[in-house]
Amino acid sequence: MNVTGKPAGAAGTIKLGDLTVNRLGFGAMRVAGADVWGRPRKSAPMLELLKRAFDLGHTFFDTADSYGPNVSEDFIAEALYPYPKELVIGTKGGLVRPSRHRWDECGRPDYLRRALDGSLKRLRLDRIDLYQFHAPDPNVPFAESMGALAELQRAGKIRHLGVSNVSLTELDEARRIAPIVSVQNEYNVGDRSSDAVLAACERAGIAFIPWFPLGGNRHGPLRLARVQRIAARLSVTPAQIALAWLLTRSPVMLPIPGTRSMEHLEENAKAARVRLSPDDVAALEKA
Repeated sequence: MNVTGKPAGAAGTIKLGDLTVNRLGFGAMRVAGADVWGRPRKSAPMLELLKRAFDLGHTFFDTADSYGPNVSEDFIAEALYPYPKELVIGTKGGLVRPSRHRWDECGRPDYLRRALDGSLKRLRLDRIDLYQFHAPDPNVPFAESMGALAELQRAGKIRHLGVSNVSLTELDEARRIAPIVSVQNEYNVGDRSSDAVLAACERAGIAFIPWFPLGGNRHGPLRLARVQRIAARLSVTPAQIALAWLLTRSPVMLPIPGTRSMEHLEENAKAARVRLSPDDVAALEKA
């Protein structure tokens, strides 16, 4: 498949280590069932959604073993394997799901080794392009978790390493242990609490992957008057404004909007073509 000229490619490209992807990715969390738990009632629409996401020019897919758990990774393989050469898959380990509404940190080295092997099997890969430590575990020294992943990278099971839900201090510590090519923290037009981490990523040339780029759902930041006002003036949707702002905010930004809706998938991809003026950006960033 050729993704040149597709809607999601209009924002240009970004590097993940030695890999190049379009700068508007796809988050595959929501293809699992309700509450990101179990399988959806119908699998076929989610498989078609994943195929369409690539067709639209999303060449970076973000997932995790905790999404389902395991459902998102299974679906990606079922929909897209054998993988197109342009596709880069990033997955994560370090959160466990003992029940529908629990997301518990688990950074034990033995667990991370098993988690990685599980992801490799589900994704039908010998090596993960990007493997991110999903969240620091307060009960395990951060260096122990990252050290285990660095060993797995040296063993050839991981191409590039990333971290998620980290502070500036944790990012610095991770970089002392292994090369880090991405950081995935919550960030959107209504939540800029990771500005310092983003700035560090800019200085180091590390991709910053904002999770919940629309604010967690199609409400929250999208209801802000300044977002809706600019969307109305440009004849686009608030979601497209929120994504365009992220793409404008920093050259290292790699948004990964996710959805279960084909309509919203198409809409989000077109955000890569939205251009904001300096006045628009200033208005959106006004507290």
